[in-house]
Amino acid sequence: MNIKNKLKGIEFKTSIFILIFNISIILIVWLSETLIFNLLYRNYQINRLNSVVNKLENTKEDTYILAEKLAYDYEVCISVIDENNISFNYNTMQNGCLLNKNVPVINKEINNFINSNKKSEYIKLHNNTTNTQSVLYSFRNNDKYVFIFSNLENVSAFVKLFKGQIIYFIFLIIIGSVLISFFIANKVTKPIREITLKAKKIGEGKYDTEFPKNGVLEIEELSQTLEDVQNELSKNDELKRDLLANVSHDLKTPLTMIKAYAEMIKDISYKDHDKMEEHLNIIMEESDRLTLLVNDILDLSKMESEALNYNYEEYDLVKEIKNIVKKYDVIESLENYKFILKLPRKAIVKADKEKINQVIYNLLNNAINYTGKDKKVTIKVTKEDNDYLVEVIDTGKGISSKELPYIWDKYYKNDKNHQRNVVSTGLGLSIVKNILNKHNFEYGVNSEEGKGSTFYFKIKN
Repeated sequence: MNIKNKLKGIEFKTSIFILIFNISIILIVWLSETLIFNLLYRNYQINRLNSVVNKLENTKEDTYILAEKLAYDYEVCISVIDENNISFNYNTMQNGCLLNKNVPVINKEINNFINSNKKSEYIKLHNNTTNTQSVLYSFRNNDKYVFIFSNLENVSAFVKLFKGQIIYFIFLIIIGSVLISFFIANKVTKPIREITLKAKKIGEGKYDTEFPKNGVLEIEELSQTLEDVQNELSKNDELKRDLLANVSHDLKTPLTMIKAYAEMIKDISYKDHDKMEEHLNIIMEESDRLTLLVNDILDLSKMESEALNYNYEEYDLVKEIKNIVKKYDVIESLENYKFILKLPRKAIVKADKEKINQVIYNLLNNAINYTGKDKKVTIKVTKEDNDYLVEVIDTGKGISSKELPYIWDKYYKNDKNHQRNVVSTGLGLSIVKNILNKHNFEYGVNSEEGKGSTFYFKIKN
């Protein structure tokens, strides 16, 4: 695979998607740290500061004791200056606290408040040295001055180190993400790539390919689907080969006979009227045989392309069946077939008469071709509520349970050893299936080996 194809491949694209996802997570974390986290931390600190102020302003306890307790509990630093200008400092040694550190800006704000008549004051400060913001809250408590200081940003050593080194962390994480992305992409896409390569073998006509299973549900379903497709294609190929063999035989034999008898008429029997008529009848029969084969192929082709129109009308099914069976009188008299009719007096149905007649013709032909030595074929119509069940029964060798699911497939032929008297391309039952599906009629077959088969369909009214 060349570089251009690799860049279009699922492995590369999956790696890129995973990498973009990882980088997005890193950027979100970085933005959270630099923007959202600071904002949340400031609100958190201001709320803690307000809690301390409320408790100190409204307390009846000793101010010094409460100030010391609150300073450590809320991690703020507090300075209380009494009437004698003596300063009492609590938790002022914590990291970032500017009280009692002789910081000019803090000292200035404290002195300004003491010399003012204000009861309370809230001031935000900016430390240029550490580039951080803080807040100083001042208020009078009787004859005392209380000053509460709190940083609005996390100034712990770890946070400072992290902020200073975050660019290096991001760089290392991106490198790790690239490696992990390609590893995961390869792990995820490898079975898909294997399936793709093996699927190409199906296109080359190799139907013995085994597809990988790796425990991932979707990949196993894909493998199973491709195996099912492979089996169906293999079966269709076999059936098509059978069709070609059958059609070739069925076309070649009548064509050979037509040519042979035409030559006999030309050279010999043209002088004998009776012989010539006999030979012409054989040519006509073989022509009918060819017409039947070609029509089967054309009909199925039209049905599958949905080029046929259906004309639904009400008619007497019993009358049509009798007319169809009457056309088999020649077979009945010459070849000793027996057609047993079990019909009601009348059966009014609504369907496409021509197509349903074609179904009955095909089922009758199928029964004639495969019935037993007694040459019996039974046509039975039974009324079930408002519906009519039509059955065509033969006494042949039956169909094995393994073959039953496939008899409706085009190209399929129950008897692979082709017989001359069986005029069939293996398309008849497939035509039946298409017509009945179009009508939305229930159909099927009941068969037992050695006892014959019953093909049936139900006309719904």
